[in-house]
Amino acid sequence: MGSACSRNRGQVVHEDQLYSVKFSKSGSFKWLLHTLSRSSSDVLRKAQGPGPGRRPSLVELCVARVREDISRYSDFSMLPRDLSQQIFNELVRCSYINEELLGAFRDCALQDICLDEYPGVKDAWMEVIASQGQSLLSVDISCSDVTDSGLNLLKDCSNMQSLACNYCDRISEHGLKTVSGLSNLTSLSLKKCAAVTAEGAKAFAKLVNLVNLDLERCPKIHGGLVHLKGLRKLETLNMRYCNGITDSDMKYLSDFTSLRELQLSCCKISDCGVSYLRGLSKLSHLNLEGCAVTAACLEAISGLASLVLLNLNRCGICDEGCEKLEGLVKLKVLNLGFNHITDACLIHLRELINLECLNLDSCKIGDEGLLHLKGLLQLRSLELSDTAVGSNGLRHLSGLFTLCQILFHELLILCFPAL
Repeated sequence: MGSACSRNRGQVVHEDQLYSVKFSKSGSFKWLLHTLSRSSSDVLRKAQGPGPGRRPSLVELCVARVREDISRYSDFSMLPRDLSQQIFNELVRCSYINEELLGAFRDCALQDICLDEYPGVKDAWMEVIASQGQSLLSVDISCSDVTDSGLNLLKDCSNMQSLACNYCDRISEHGLKTVSGLSNLTSLSLKKCAAVTAEGAKAFAKLVNLVNLDLERCPKIHGGLVHLKGLRKLETLNMRYCNGITDSDMKYLSDFTSLRELQLSCCKISDCGVSYLRGLSKLSHLNLEGCAVTAACLEAISGLASLVLLNLNRCGICDEGCEKLEGLVKLKVLNLGFNHITDACLIHLRELINLECLNLDSCKIGDEGLLHLKGLLQLRSLELSDTAVGSNGLRHLSGLFTLCQILFHELLILCFPAL
């Protein structure tokens, strides 16, 4: 980007260099410097922030002054991009941006527009956002009143890599057709978006560079996962609370060999649906909380050699079949809370020597069960609320020097291991 504000703070910059063509765009940076009063102690103090003795950078001084005198400016398009970007970010942070002021950033070649939960965002704002053109890399208009027409304005921003339209209930399936043309997207988030239906999911088919896809709380997606089959680069897929997802949808995930994180909380899948995850050798995080699975699903899960986090909270897990947990030797986080397991299940956790966090909330375990945990030397956090474990059981954990937190009958016990 080459502007003065992108230089290292420790690098010496002479004043005449700041005014050169190399570090300005049509003299705009020189103009902005002249608007800064050399004796402006208030701006200096506010730019410095609360930290004692820290000297503000030139960029901080510029941004602070613009914020103080924002009514004086109507066009930032002549500024270096990194400076106008920081001014925009600061005005959003301070909730100064409105529709009129946003117009000052037209054609500024901004790279990032984050207006998540920002009040008043609607289609009229999208014209200015789209004016950033090929420079635009990320947009977040979550919780806005943007409609299909507004989203369609982004169709020419073909370099965009990240788009978030969470809770945008005024966007329909037709609006998602715009998304299908943004082939450089690597991250797409559409939480609780009414547009995500089996038909609307066709828009995902061309997003072959997609790495992260968030469809949380999109209940109408059932039947639409067939359109994800070509997304071979997908690493994270969030479908938490998509209660329309069933076993028949899961078969389309079997080819996602790059998948590392899969969130399926409260989906209507059973052991059969989990069986389609066999072969996902890179999967490290799997969340099945609240799904109607049993310990039989561990037959498929035991083959996921890279798994480090497994959440089976509030599932139908009993002791029988839990021996398959023994093969998950890389597990660091295991949640078995609110299941029907007893001390017999804990026998199968003895080999999980890398385990750091274990949740046994409301399980039918007692003092003797904790004997099986004494070899988990990496354990840092243990949840034992609403179990039959008493003080005698906790004595079995005395040799776990890394254990620093135990939630025990609604009491938080903080342990301070010897250094």
